[in-house]
Amino acid sequence: MVILLFLTAAVIFAVAYITYGRFLRDRVFKLKKENKTPAHEFRDGVDYVPAPAPVLLGHHFSSIAGAGPIVGPITAASSWGWLPAYLWVLIGNIFIGGVHDMSSLVASIRNKAKSIAEIGGMYLSKRAGFLFKLFIWLALLYVVAVFINVAQITFNAKVPLIEGGKVVELLPIGGGVATSALIYIVLAVIFGILIYRFNLSLKVTTAVFVILVYLAVYVGQLFPINLSPNVWNVVLLIYVAVASVTPVWILLQPRDYLSSFLLYGALIGAGLGILLSFGKFQPHIPAFLGFNSDIGPLFPLLFVVIACGSISGFHSLVSSGTTSKQLNSEPDALTVGYGAMLLEGIVAVMSVIFVLILTVPEFQILKKNVAAIYGTGVGRFMSILGIPENIGVAFGMLALSSFILTSTDTGTRLARYVFTELTGVTNRFVATGISLIIPAILVFLKYKDPATGKVLPVWKALWPVFGATNQLIAALSLFVVMVWMIKTGKYWFVTGIPSLFMAVITLWALVMLFLKWKFTVIGVAALIQVFLALWIFYEGFLALKKLREETFNGGG
Repeated sequence: MVILLFLTAAVIFAVAYITYGRFLRDRVFKLKKENKTPAHEFRDGVDYVPAPAPVLLGHHFSSIAGAGPIVGPITAASSWGWLPAYLWVLIGNIFIGGVHDMSSLVASIRNKAKSIAEIGGMYLSKRAGFLFKLFIWLALLYVVAVFINVAQITFNAKVPLIEGGKVVELLPIGGGVATSALIYIVLAVIFGILIYRFNLSLKVTTAVFVILVYLAVYVGQLFPINLSPNVWNVVLLIYVAVASVTPVWILLQPRDYLSSFLLYGALIGAGLGILLSFGKFQPHIPAFLGFNSDIGPLFPLLFVVIACGSISGFHSLVSSGTTSKQLNSEPDALTVGYGAMLLEGIVAVMSVIFVLILTVPEFQILKKNVAAIYGTGVGRFMSILGIPENIGVAFGMLALSSFILTSTDTGTRLARYVFTELTGVTNRFVATGISLIIPAILVFLKYKDPATGKVLPVWKALWPVFGATNQLIAALSLFVVMVWMIKTGKYWFVTGIPSLFMAVITLWALVMLFLKWKFTVIGVAALIQVFLALWIFYEGFLALKKLREETFNGGG
């Protein structure tokens, strides 16, 4: 069963890349090598830096993945059953998420690497562009707060040691993961200097440094760094602030490139383990648990809880914010945009599979720690390859932390970009500092469930509003791209239909969140996002009406 689920997903994604992906590249967007990309046109050595496709794929994949394709699918599969989560990952990824990522990247490079919000201002109205930027900036603050909280959870994680079907010990593996994360960041800086300043061979340097990064997993467990959650929050806030203002070649590109090999390693290691498991792990939860769960109804929350893996508005911000400034050649958009989304789908499918094999009594302690579920899942399947389970778990946890850190500092950099666009403040230190004020407050607040009164982890309290806001950004981004496509070509329905579906689903979810949380921090945030989104859509419909009138009058 487990093998069949994994193989089916892998084959479907491969076929989608070859067929629908190429249709998008050749017929819908008509991408050509001879077209000069903004990375070459505006090259400045800081933000606009052409990157080889494998390097940019690593950066983009690492940046978009984050905790989303892990936390969302694990939460959804545990709440409504594995089948709804599995099907939404497959269908949403191919026809909505992949299209969203690739189209926003192409729209950006065809408009001088402008952000999706700036493109909205160009093709809808200036007012719509300003509102969209404000909407995105607020959403990015949730991204940074949620991912900082999940990152510190990985650095304090404990996983169960199972012997004879019983938990005999909780292994404090998170401190070692923190050490490994620190080592690989230092290695990434050295790697970037060697590649960009000393022009060493990419292949040779990659081979050496990937081995060093893998060794960091083992070394980290020997010398763990154990800090309290609040101290980690401070450390991570400082880290993302520094990462936001440094040139991309020093940290962003090399760190994301190297961390991608951690992600590929986790995918390949756990994937091979799944293929060789031969019935060792059987599903322990039903395919369908019901339409209602402790977090709410399947409709619309399934499509919000799985904020990545199927579709994520954050991806359009990465595509049009950093990736479009580094794309070396137009056809690379297929590999980087559509291909990276399909890889994220594989991560999401694996996360669903981990829930299937770990939802048993001895693993009940993991239910409170989605990071530990992912790490334990990777470790259990890699153990089939002869790798000690504790090392496999540490490897999975480090891969997860690299997902999270790349998305968090990319989110901070994007918030800095958007704040500059909103206010005209060009000092990157000031823009970064102001953008981190709200996340710094959110990660230290206490949240209580309105229904039960129980204190919730920061990520769990913010995840629904983050997910709904994130998906609403996707709907708005697809809408903006649709208007651009109507004005510049055809096949507008490729983005138009997904935009309509996501808009209805996410507005529905945000209204539900407001009714649940009312006038709390989360409830007010949901209400503000509904108001801004409806205003932006209204501006868009006015733009479409004007375009229709111009077309009609021109034709008459």
